[in-house]
Amino acid sequence: MLTRSFPMIGSRRSLRVLERNAMIYRAQWVMLVSGFFEPLFYLLSIGIGLNKLVGPLPVHGRIISYALFVAPGMLATSAMNGAMIDSIFNTFFRLKISHSYDALLATPLEVTDIALGEVLWALSRATVYSASFIVCMAALGDAGSAWVILCWPGAILTSLTFSCVGLAACTFMRTWQDFDLVTLVQLPLFLFSGTFFPISSYPHWLGAIVSFSPLYQSAALLRGFSLDQFGLIMFMRIGYLLAIAALGLYIASRRFQKILAP
Repeated sequence: MLTRSFPMIGSRRSLRVLERNAMIYRAQWVMLVSGFFEPLFYLLSIGIGLNKLVGPLPVHGRIISYALFVAPGMLATSAMNGAMIDSIFNTFFRLKISHSYDALLATPLEVTDIALGEVLWALSRATVYSASFIVCMAALGDAGSAWVILCWPGAILTSLTFSCVGLAACTFMRTWQDFDLVTLVQLPLFLFSGTFFPISSYPHWLGAIVSFSPLYQSAALLRGFSLDQFGLIMFMRIGYLLAIAALGLYIASRRFQKILAP
């Protein structure tokens, strides 16, 4: 049987994978609820401690509090971390340990349905968690304007990008030791993607490299929404994240076919 080389967005069969994951996690509701406390702890630690220690920062000719600067970056980081956990760690377990996908392929599902279904599951969780993060931002005064609501689809886009990239990376994993490589990439992204300080404070050469980071593009996008700073560059950031997501999903679908297809 021929399989598609690229999963079609909106495939009904891929929704069965989403439904399966939701039913499994229904019995593990404590893990899902725990995700609501993460944004609260993040933002409280920033507002109570670091905000007073660092002081205000100049951003595009505007002086803002450090908490106001960091909060969108932490939202982007949270979306990245959640997407990576779902698309890499959980998928690796199903792919190489429990072999759950072998059972799914005994049904009318195709390999590309599984790949897209895993991405949809990561997005469904990101939708809920990012909403709770934004509510905490607004409640603690870390939202720069009412346009912070646009950070919600922005965070979902971030999760889409890193879910697709993570899913593609997962297919190259051979053992649990390979996850050290994930940390090796994820940690520098977290520390140097303009999450905690503007990239203008970096050396010029480092700032130029950081500007290509998808996490930096996401953090800058969400910060622009939060601070009501719109421009053509916002659409460029969105296009950049979508392009990376499309490339990651394409690679993941091809790799899934190679690993799982008979």
